[in-house]
Amino acid sequence: MSKVHFVGAFGAGMSALAQFHAMGGGSATGSDRFMDQGRAGDIRTRLERAGVSLFAQDGGGIDAKTETVVVSTAIEDDNPDLAAARRLSIPVVHRADWLARLVREHRTIAVAGTSGKSTVSAMTYSILTEAGMSPSVITGAGLHALEEQGLLGNAKRGESRWLIIEADESDGTLPKYEPEIGVLLNLGKDHKELDELEAIFESFRGRCARFILDADEANLSRWSSGAVSYGFSAGALRGENLEVGSAHSRFSVEGVVFEIPLPGRYNAVNALAAVCSAREAGAPLDAAARALAAYRGIARRYDEIGGARGVRVIDDYAHNPDKIRAVLAAARRQANGGGLRVVFQPHGFGPTRFLKHELIEAFASGLGKADTLWIVPIFYAGGTAAKDIDSAMLTNPLRTRGMDARAPATREAALEEIADASQDGDVILVLGARDPSLTDFSKAVLASLNK
Repeated sequence: MSKVHFVGAFGAGMSALAQFHAMGGGSATGSDRFMDQGRAGDIRTRLERAGVSLFAQDGGGIDAKTETVVVSTAIEDDNPDLAAARRLSIPVVHRADWLARLVREHRTIAVAGTSGKSTVSAMTYSILTEAGMSPSVITGAGLHALEEQGLLGNAKRGESRWLIIEADESDGTLPKYEPEIGVLLNLGKDHKELDELEAIFESFRGRCARFILDADEANLSRWSSGAVSYGFSAGALRGENLEVGSAHSRFSVEGVVFEIPLPGRYNAVNALAAVCSAREAGAPLDAAARALAAYRGIARRYDEIGGARGVRVIDDYAHNPDKIRAVLAAARRQANGGGLRVVFQPHGFGPTRFLKHELIEAFASGLGKADTLWIVPIFYAGGTAAKDIDSAMLTNPLRTRGMDARAPATREAALEEIADASQDGDVILVLGARDPSLTDFSKAVLASLNK
């Protein structure tokens, strides 16, 4: 296989593609500005273990033997790696086009929607694996079961032609994929306005040989004709007897009982979506039940880091209003009378500006006056960005409603306050996307409870 260079190789999507290429016998190189900033950490170790050679993002990782350079929408035109590719006349391919080729080469299940994609992809992979179908997976979050094998966890090649992918809509490239099975989980404002997302999903729907959707999501009904559906109140695959506990959820499908070791109704919905997707691929319900009972979870999706002094620390990727509402509701049930102590790091200036009012309302509806919210400085990964919004522009409106909402100058300043604000029965949530150091911050929060 060819030598391919992946620009931005520490990103969730790009790192998966780089590993997948290396796992298939190809030569994979990559670069990331996190390496230039001395912030490589464990990601570098795991990528190199998977066979990806890493370089500073200065063009040095590209040479005459490089056959293709893969980029994402986030890569700016003046990137040194792009300059090197042009100088050497090496073709530059968008990440979505590279993934679209893999989709065509496999029997692909593409999981789309504004929330739940990583979890449903991981659950579907787990079910097909349990059913002996040896699938491959490319997703946006590390499966703990794969991390325990020493991998980064967001990519693995199986022996069959089945491939499960997380199909992202954020940059409008979703319609490039033509999967055997397309899954649409939900539709909510994130990255783009609803009418733009509707057009993207409409185009995606037309490119799927088979299509699955959530019958309980009213705004998906326009695509129900000819689709396989699932749901707890409607749908061809019906979930029944739903019970949502503080640490698990349980339901049945056609008499088979499913118990999921995750809290929150949204995780039960995710599990039902995975059951439907896997069944459409040929996996039996009993294998699905076994797989989900043993499901190990994925990185930063209601990921319990640990506990101390009767306080639990949860690390979660929630960054848009719908995800935030869902995770707050799950934590509220888990706290069972205790308070919520929430640290939220907005994942970029553009997204914060775009979702400002919806984020404020999500926290206003999910938190009470006995809870505490720290919105730390907005994450900046580099590049050009209009820094015309800050965290205080989110917390100030919440404070006028009587909420304890704070905008500390640094994340470390929040860390100094969290332990003192927490007491027995509380749940601490660390929320945010894109920044791989948030998990280390969650661990630092746990350590502060033990001091």
